[in-house]
Amino acid sequence: MTDTNTAAAPDAVGGGANGALLPAKLVSPLTGIALASGAYACFAAQDAATKWLVTDYDVAEILFIRSIVIAIISGLLARHYRHPSALRGSQRGKVLLRAALMLAGWLLYFNASRALGLAELTTLYFSAPIIVVFLSIVILKEKVGVGRWTACIGGFVGVAIAAYPTHAPSLVPAAMCLIAGGLWAWSTVLIRLVSRTQSSLSQMFATSLLFALACGLSMPFLWKTPDLTALGLMIGLGLISAVGQYLLYEGFRHASASTLAPVEYTGLIWAFVYGYAVFAEIPAMNVFTGALLIIGFGAFLVLWERRQAAAEKVPATA
Repeated sequence: MTDTNTAAAPDAVGGGANGALLPAKLVSPLTGIALASGAYACFAAQDAATKWLVTDYDVAEILFIRSIVIAIISGLLARHYRHPSALRGSQRGKVLLRAALMLAGWLLYFNASRALGLAELTTLYFSAPIIVVFLSIVILKEKVGVGRWTACIGGFVGVAIAAYPTHAPSLVPAAMCLIAGGLWAWSTVLIRLVSRTQSSLSQMFATSLLFALACGLSMPFLWKTPDLTALGLMIGLGLISAVGQYLLYEGFRHASASTLAPVEYTGLIWAFVYGYAVFAEIPAMNVFTGALLIIGFGAFLVLWERRQAAAEKVPATA
């Protein structure tokens, strides 16, 4: 296994539509932050739609239709741009592992949502960015400075204030949600590893195809024919998820896993927006306080990365 921190093996990331690799010196943390922010806005919309559907349909069925939509879109685009298959390259094992982690996380998280309120669910799940920072140190050997730690921990404090659980959650659903957060964190780190050699479209196609195959095995037992509204929502879920996945994968080409970890907290703000628009939920004062903290630490992260990038461009003095 190549050590990506050595000078002899510079980090490389996927390029444009032709799948070419770009050298690590072109990586832009600020671009990665912007892309990831857009991705988490899409994922919040995905969560709102799924929470609406899960009351009448099994999580596996929702994920099955969603994955088929993403696989068709990404597969056609990958074929058009002649991107190599992620299931045939040297990263195949990591792609398979990441797909299994994400599938398990999906099933755990949305099944836990049946028993947990939004406050408990959000607080427990948003332990994931902290786990990402730890895993990025252990697995990716990334250097996580005081700025990233501050933004990550500060963002979690904002989430805790905004969610403010009023009572202890049920043990089993809470454990399911925590495990889902850990699985997502692990899969996030694997995205960074795989993105060094595989295009975003190839990763999306491979993951969604594996999702569809795994969930398809349960369809003879769980399938419930959706009405036109539900079917349209499931297809729309696949479309918004495809956009979110692409933005996230591209984000990890421009910024490290530990840099993007705190950006995930912006998904909470979008969740409140969608909650009001879809479910007529009006956030309390603690929600606005937490949101301000999240925005503040997100802005701090952007300023920190800008300062770090500027410092690296200054030539060393003799």
